[in-house]
Amino acid sequence: MLKQNIVIYIFITLLFVSCYGIDRPKKPENLMSKDKMVDVLVELALVSSAKGINKRELENKGIVPDTFVYKKHKIDSTIFANSNNYYAYDIDEYSQIYKDVRDSLESLRIFYKDVEKKENLIKDKELKETLKDKVKRVKTAK
Repeated sequence: MLKQNIVIYIFITLLFVSCYGIDRPKKPENLMSKDKMVDVLVELALVSSAKGINKRELENKGIVPDTFVYKKHKIDSTIFANSNNYYAYDIDEYSQIYKDVRDSLESLRIFYKDVEKKENLIKDKELKETLKDKVKRVKTAK
C-alpha cells in the first residue's frame, strides 16, 4: 500500500512538473485565420476520405491530396503546421475550430444526401416513364 502511494505521488508530481513552463507558441507572421483553418481542415478530411476510396485514381491523375489542398488555399505545409500548432495551444479555441469542422462536414453530408435523394427520385420517375412507354408500345403493337 505504501509503495502504491509513493508511485501515485511520483506520478502526480511528474505530471505537474512536465506541464509546467510550456509557453504559448509565438504567433506566426503568416498565421491562417480561424475560418481559413476550418476550410483547410474540412478539405483535408474530404481529400483523406477520397484517398481511402480512390487512391489509385488520384495517383493516376498525379494528385497529391495534401499538396492539392495547400495549393488551392495558397499556403504550404509549414504555414499550416505553424498555424495548427499555434491554435492547438488553446484547447478551447482548438476545440471550437474542430467543432466548426465537424459541423461543416455534417452540413455537407446532409446536402449530398439530399442531392442523392433527388437524383434517385428523378431516376425512379424516368424508369417509370420508360416502363409506361414500353407498355404502351406493346399494347399498340398487338
